[in-house]
Amino acid sequence: MMALHDAAALSFTPMSLGDVDEVHALECSVFPHPWSRGNFTDSLASGYDAWTARDAAGVLAGYYILMYAVDEAHLLDVAVAAGRQGQGLGRLLLDRIGARAREQGMESVLLEVRPSNERALAVYRRYGYREIGRRKGYYPAHGGQREDAIVMRIAL
Repeated sequence: MMALHDAAALSFTPMSLGDVDEVHALECSVFPHPWSRGNFTDSLASGYDAWTARDAAGVLAGYYILMYAVDEAHLLDVAVAAGRQGQGLGRLLLDRIGARAREQGMESVLLEVRPSNERALAVYRRYGYREIGRRKGYYPAHGGQREDAIVMRIAL
């Protein structure tokens, strides 16, 4: 189990096309409706701010993708490897996301999260994100259904 003090052993590097297969595999392992491989390659092609976090052995522990618009960063995707969840890595990623957004002159970070993703919702709320709205039928869900998105924001 990684303690928060072990976070210094993580290295953060910009995501590259060479990371996409591994990032996509992690995405598929933790989300019931994962991004496609193309979503990741398109994000990189669009120049979004995408980062990976790897441990000392080079194992992918997590990643995030930010898009910047005027004065607000939009957190498009963030994930922590299943075996690393519950160890403070989500909070560390949120720290890094806020720092990157501030470096780019952003005043806030916006994200959407599924109401069914209770673990992520709890992390975001504890961190200080506040619900500002809902997007009806935003996400695909099982059986051809749709699921709302809870829109959350934190001021930087």
